[in-house]
Amino acid sequence: MKAITQKKDYNVLLDSIGELLEKARKNIFYQINQTLVNTYWEIGKRMVEFEQTNKESAEYGSKLFEILAKDLRQRYGKGFSRSNVIYMRLFYIKYSKSQTLSDQLGWSHYVELLMIENDLERSFYEKQCINEKWSVRELKRQKSSALFQRIALSKDNKIVLTLAHHGQVIETAADVVKDPYVLEFLGFPEEKHYSERHLEQRIIDNLQKFLLELVLSLTKRTVPFQNNI
Repeated sequence: MKAITQKKDYNVLLDSIGELLEKARKNIFYQINQTLVNTYWEIGKRMVEFEQTNKESAEYGSKLFEILAKDLRQRYGKGFSRSNVIYMRLFYIKYSKSQTLSDQLGWSHYVELLMIENDLERSFYEKQCINEKWSVRELKRQKSSALFQRIALSKDNKIVLTLAHHGQVIETAADVVKDPYVLEFLGFPEEKHYSERHLEQRIIDNLQKFLLELVLSLTKRTVPFQNNI
């Protein structure tokens, strides 16, 4: 009987430690994702301020995106395609107050939302993402199913929302770090395959170095834009 009791106590101990580790990993994943979101918002802000200060035209601005994306890739690696740089600028324009950003949404969520031109529709999907804890995959599915339009045309919005809820896929904490934007942001080689455990451990091992480098890069003085476009 004593051995059985000890075994049960040990399992309780093991489970409690496992819960602590899972909670810690979840916090790390979301901190990285929110750092990425806030950094991209700041990049978008500086781009808009540069355009306003230099009174650049739309044509010049589009050329700026291409050159800036190229220079950023050369200095900081992947994650700075022309389209992603444009989304960073649009991100700041659509969410000009950082207080309106949700800590429940990652950069991939915001990219999907920024693809929606209608402000009302975008706001609807954003609120649903937050309230229903939609993963990026679920957000894409609901957009493809035209949930917003179906609710607008429906006489009973509650029924449509209930049906939509049944198809919901909750994103696990570990899925956050598999986001390609997060991997690019951390500078992980795209061609290498990572198991979930390997990926988690590598992020934990390099988190301190990553955060220190990020702080240093953000505090450096901005290099003047060369007038050679």
